[in-house]
Amino acid sequence: MIGSIAAVLTTFAFLPQVIKVIKTKDTESITLGMYLMQVVGIGLWLVHGLAIQDLPLISANSISLILSATILAYKIKYK
Repeated sequence: MIGSIAAVLTTFAFLPQVIKVIKTKDTESITLGMYLMQVVGIGLWLVHGLAIQDLPLISANSISLILSATILAYKIKYK
C-alpha cells in the first residue's frame, strides 16, 4: 500500500508543472540538463520494468515519461 501511494505521488508530481508549462509556455526556470537526465532515467526504469515484466513499474514510469517528456519538449521548443 505504501509503495502504491508513493508511486502515484511521484508519478503525478510532474502534472502541476506540465499544466503550468503548457498554459504559459514559460520554461526559463526549468533546467534543460535536469530534464534530459530525468527523461533518460525514467526511460531506463521503463525498460527495466519491461524486462522484468513488472506492471506497476511499467505503468508508473510510462506516465512519468510522458509527463517529463512533455516538459522537456516545451523546454526545447520555447527556450
